[in-house]
Amino acid sequence: MNSHRTFLGLSVLLFTASTAGTIVWCESMSGMGGMPMPGGWTMSMAWMRMPGQTWAGMAASFLGMWVLMMVAMMLPSLVPMLWRYREAVGGAGESRLGLPTVLVGAGYFLVWTLFGAAAFPLGVAAAELTMRQPAVAGRVPLAVGAAVLLAGAFQLTPWKARQLACCRDASAHAGPAWRQGLILGVRCVRCCGGLMALLLVLGVMDLRAMAVVTAAVTVERLTPEGELAARVLGVVGIAAGLALIARAASIG
Repeated sequence: MNSHRTFLGLSVLLFTASTAGTIVWCESMSGMGGMPMPGGWTMSMAWMRMPGQTWAGMAASFLGMWVLMMVAMMLPSLVPMLWRYREAVGGAGESRLGLPTVLVGAGYFLVWTLFGAAAFPLGVAAAELTMRQPAVAGRVPLAVGAAVLLAGAFQLTPWKARQLACCRDASAHAGPAWRQGLILGVRCVRCCGGLMALLLVLGVMDLRAMAVVTAAVTVERLTPEGELAARVLGVVGIAAGLALIARAASIG
């Protein structure tokens, strides 16, 4: 019982610290402003290299921000999985649960770190293209609307339903800790990758977008009617995407 209380206490502490760190980081980046672009939108500072900053330094800064953000966003839905894993391991006779729990979490967030590492060069390349091609930059609001529409449609697919079912049940069985963490992470990326891609499109440093995606992931993962919640989110996403497309078309 004391072990479980310690686990919950540390989880709350980690969530609080990561959330506070994410807010501070986002506010500091927002304070630097952004680059106004054709089409009435602003380029996020996350995709722009600071004066004197190397590409390696920029990548390290982005990944540091990304990992901190992922801990804050995914921990609410991960903690119940870790709890069930601890119960499964404890039921199998394991008395020391601290290290296995840490290894599961490390494996899980390693997968999301790799997701961020893959997204970084794509985001930088897209930023470079839009800064050099005003015509392309002017079509970004339309592309954002299309991305929101596609993300909403993805929520309604059988693939999403299958991945969500696997993700909700991913921690039901005990297994080697590090491998279990990787499995949890891969399943989570398959299930939530569309929502995370949407976050990258809407603004990786936008606290409102983070809050919406965090709520969406948590609701569809933890509520009894998770599949229904995913479908409702899909309908909302489609409606929002169509509205953004219509707005971009009227402005363009």
